[in-house]
Amino acid sequence: MKPQSEYIKFALPKGRFLSSTANLLNEITLNFGGYNSKTRQYRLQSTNFPYLLAKIFQEKDIPIQVAIGNYDLGICGVDWVEELLTRYPTSALIKISNLNYGEGHIYAATSCQTGVSSIDGLLAKRTSWRIISEYPNLAQSFALSLRVKDFNIFPVWGAAEVYPPEDANLAILWAKGKKELEAKGLKLLAKLLPANASLIANRESLENKDLSKILSCFNNVPMNKNRAAVSYSEDTVKSEVVEKFRWQPEKIRLALPDGHQQLPAAEFLKRVGFDIQGYTDGALNRRPSVNLDWLGIKVIRPQDMPLQIANGNFDLAITGNDWLLEHLNRFPSSPAIKLLDLLFGKVKIVAAVNKNMSVANIDDLRLLVRGGKFVPLRVASEYINVADKYLRDNYINPYKLIPTWGASEAFLPEDADLLIDNVQTGRTLAQHKLKIIDVLFESTACLIGNKNALSSPDKEAKAEFFIQTLKKGLL
Repeated sequence: MKPQSEYIKFALPKGRFLSSTANLLNEITLNFGGYNSKTRQYRLQSTNFPYLLAKIFQEKDIPIQVAIGNYDLGICGVDWVEELLTRYPTSALIKISNLNYGEGHIYAATSCQTGVSSIDGLLAKRTSWRIISEYPNLAQSFALSLRVKDFNIFPVWGAAEVYPPEDANLAILWAKGKKELEAKGLKLLAKLLPANASLIANRESLENKDLSKILSCFNNVPMNKNRAAVSYSEDTVKSEVVEKFRWQPEKIRLALPDGHQQLPAAEFLKRVGFDIQGYTDGALNRRPSVNLDWLGIKVIRPQDMPLQIANGNFDLAITGNDWLLEHLNRFPSSPAIKLLDLLFGKVKIVAAVNKNMSVANIDDLRLLVRGGKFVPLRVASEYINVADKYLRDNYINPYKLIPTWGASEAFLPEDADLLIDNVQTGRTLAQHKLKIIDVLFESTACLIGNKNALSSPDKEAKAEFFIQTLKKGLL
């Protein structure tokens, strides 16, 4: 048996590339049993190469994990590779090869309502740009390449397409093609780079480990219809209804959540009498219509709402108390405030460790850290600012924060020692052999607002009507 240091560690993607990557690995005899679209486990071992271990990550986390040396090899989209290298060009991340599958590109796009049809047209029309993107580093590089002198980058977790034209002039985003952009009410201005799957490696691993047998399997990767990009016809793209209006000064601008909070939020709003068309479990319009002419709605990620409220892009939003607290821990003087607890979507924010760690609570963990057991304590979380405050409040030192983009439980115990995450029942943590050692707080959905915007005469009465209507659903 090889010593642990000689094992090869492979980071594999969830999401858009999972099925195609699984087919490729089977073709080239790197078979990982259980790696498929129905997988519920994160740790895998190759059946043909017992010393080849794998872990499944959210795709955005993979370049970072390979760059810092936690993993020797990885597969992810070249878009996320370039997002990292654009900011950290001297990192230890090496692109090995294109894997001949994947679809779509990273595009620069603006709203169809602007009448702009080219980058030159946008340059001529605007001197100050607001750019929205999941790829803030690529967005900044693009703006600098155009010699734009005045621009602001607004990073978001997703749904960048919904922000133009009211809240951004330009979106840098992934899409399958031109027709998909048009269906979202966007005009393609530039194609930045393809979003193909890529094999990446850590530079030190290439120099110090024998990866030759594994890398040789990727030589001359064949094309295969079972591994090719999902069949995609631009003629079949379903257009979204994009309301042709800009936010009017007197309108209340409301942000509603997508994802897990969408269904309970839709049910709650329906119960109190709001007839919202296009905001259902079966169909999502990012700009749903409502039976009130003074209310404008967009559907965005709950994680983005507090910052968007603080920036003045929205007046009201339904998000989670957890995301509001995450925002306020970073920006304590933010104008984003909680207006009403809505009591649905209840979760607990917890601290968890591997079940084999000999600690029962945070006090036990503090003693281990002080005794030099962890130098430093590695803490994985989507809630970086909540985690930072929690560790300082509990006198944990030293520690290192590891930002994640979901599936955070996968990081323990190999890549992190402590997890700060949200749970409903705790079953997922138990399935991954983790135990809860502390509950930081409980979180439910809440209505938040911008305290400055809501005090204006045009909006105060309407906002109060909306709040009072929601209160009826709590009785």
